[in-house]
Amino acid sequence: MVTLADVARHAGVSASTVSYVLSGKRSISQETRRRVEESVVELGYHPNAGARALAARRSHIIALVVPLRSDVYVPIMMEIAISVTMAARQHGYDVLLITNDEGVDGVRRVAASGLADGVILMDVELDDERIPALRAQGTQASLIGLPDNASGLSCVDHDFAAAGAMCADHLADLGHREIAFIGYGAGVYQRHAGYAERTLSGFRARADQRGLRFLHRSCEGTFESTAGTLARVLADRPDTTGFVVQNEGAIGPLLNLLRSSGRTVPEDASVVALCPEQLAEQYSPRLTAVTGPTKELGRVAVEQVMGRITAASRGGRPTDELVLLDPVLTVRESTGPAPR
Repeated sequence: MVTLADVARHAGVSASTVSYVLSGKRSISQETRRRVEESVVELGYHPNAGARALAARRSHIIALVVPLRSDVYVPIMMEIAISVTMAARQHGYDVLLITNDEGVDGVRRVAASGLADGVILMDVELDDERIPALRAQGTQASLIGLPDNASGLSCVDHDFAAAGAMCADHLADLGHREIAFIGYGAGVYQRHAGYAERTLSGFRARADQRGLRFLHRSCEGTFESTAGTLARVLADRPDTTGFVVQNEGAIGPLLNLLRSSGRTVPEDASVVALCPEQLAEQYSPRLTAVTGPTKELGRVAVEQVMGRITAASRGGRPTDELVLLDPVLTVRESTGPAPR
């Protein structure tokens, strides 16, 4: 078994220097830190978890609050969770999963027990009631999402407002003037999920600027609910030629329903989706889509919370960070010029 002394000899430093690099208790030069970290990796050194926690007063655990709701797209959430886990391991940290079912009580319990050195929250609401609990406990946290008030925390999210604006611009550039925005179920908007409200806000603002007539309809994402939503859209605005879909479950039913109603995509109706690349590629026609780097959300969240933990352990004031990842519009076969 590789010991701390083995790492010290390999790096050409003292055992105490290795300890300081691992614990973060003292400032070490970049060159020395690099040699120690390379030796740790090369030798496969794994500090004893119990001794490390006692020495550094850290648990070396990050708590990740993962949503388990019927109205979220689970593959995306799992991709983020895996990214968080892999990034945390790069820092010698393990991840404790907490479900949204535990709510504020679960966050408060983990924060008060000292079980985790930091917390990462997913599925953040604009007025998220878990945030005051984190502030009250002085817990170092990063949010994957953007609340209305993020003071004392760090946040990373897709720039959903920009994504909504991109959808409006793309359809406007193609000459569409009557647009339907098909969103998530009513419950998502009732709980003020940031990703839903910010996308709609960005779309609405840009649609107004571009002179588009649009309507927003909630949709649960089932075939029946999508059929009802489309029927209401066409009854209210029969000249609708552009559709923006921010509900992964509604994409397939919408394409089928447009086809069965005699509307060809994209000749008669254009469809832009806010969804992952792999989902956009699986439909026929392939979807024009606005996407964001999902894995990057997890990596940045871990870097943020680790920075806060390190700063606090050294008696400093953690830096509040806000990182918005730029969306990307990829044009495929589901959008075209507005029909004359």
